[in-house]
Amino acid sequence: MFFPLFVLLLSLTSGVSSQDDESTDLPEGCGFGLTRPYTLLCDLDSVWGVAVEAVAVGGTLAALLLGLVLLCRLRGVSEAEKRSGVGPILLMLLGIVGLFCLSFTYLIESDSSLCILRRALWGVLFSLCFSCLLAQGIRLRRLARERRSPGGCALTGLASGLTMVQAIIAAEWLLLTVVRDGKPACQYLPMDFSLACSYVLALLLAALAAASCALCGKARQWRCSAAWLLISCLLSLLLWAAWVGLYLYGNSALGKSPDWDEPVLAIALVSQGWILLLCHAAPEAHACLRPPPQPSAPDYFDTSQNSTRMRETSFDEDIPLSHRQFVENQSYAFDDNNAAGLRSGGGHHNGNTGARPSAPFRSNVYQPTEMTMILNGGAVPSAPPTYTGRQLW
Repeated sequence: MFFPLFVLLLSLTSGVSSQDDESTDLPEGCGFGLTRPYTLLCDLDSVWGVAVEAVAVGGTLAALLLGLVLLCRLRGVSEAEKRSGVGPILLMLLGIVGLFCLSFTYLIESDSSLCILRRALWGVLFSLCFSCLLAQGIRLRRLARERRSPGGCALTGLASGLTMVQAIIAAEWLLLTVVRDGKPACQYLPMDFSLACSYVLALLLAALAAASCALCGKARQWRCSAAWLLISCLLSLLLWAAWVGLYLYGNSALGKSPDWDEPVLAIALVSQGWILLLCHAAPEAHACLRPPPQPSAPDYFDTSQNSTRMRETSFDEDIPLSHRQFVENQSYAFDDNNAAGLRSGGGHHNGNTGARPSAPFRSNVYQPTEMTMILNGGAVPSAPPTYTGRQLW
């Protein structure tokens, strides 16, 4: 479904091929009406083009599916700490889809409009993804240290604002080289292209530092997300070191420049998209959609639990205040009657068995039951402050 759509969109930006080009022999695999400049999309002799196309289509579908799932289950995210990370994730998924779509422009023979599109969107899409990484790093750092997160709108606005800086840099570069100097859009030095992405690299380094600080926080709940963020930044940094070195020096040293320039950039785009999708977007979406752990009821018969925690457990909280006062009044009344019986020299009588001896010591000395000893971890507890005497019947 996406393949005809991409072909249609790219045909709007590319020039119409001439009749001489259409009459040339098509490469092997291009039997579906595709002619130049779209032959790399189906040329089996240039395997890298077909491989990049397949990987880019798969990544686009995966990113769209993940974003759809995240939007459908957004109402189920009730925790503010998790909900604040949804906005940067959706914004990053948009940037990942843009990276995969931009890779198709390197599978088409370049012309003026296509080169302008490449130079304008390359740094902007990368800065969008790395700004989202930086926003997530700031969020996780706040959660790890202060146990609270900035708002989702604030993080999304921060990522968007940082992306606009790279958009201004790319626009100025195009205006200075193409409009003012009148140079062709496709003729630029690899060093100029790399220097135009310096701000993008600075964003990546800042995200790496934020992820490292978040991983050193006290809260263990967010260390898994911080670890995935750190892995994403490290892999992205290694990828950038690889493609920049190959693009600037490697192709020239191997004698493959400029033939390998476009394949290097296309592979860098799809590789970066899959790194961000697998190492950050998917784990972070899973962490946001995961239901919170249910509080488990304490096992009062487990003596291995902390005795202090068991001792602090009070069952009086379940008794209403009025009923609790009534029970205490009854216990006081029982002690008064018992003391009066002792002074008169008598005890409580039973009609069937005769006089029943009173227990002056047992009624006033605190005797813990078996359940109280279990709750106290096996040790004999002290009498509670509200103890007024044990009722024998």
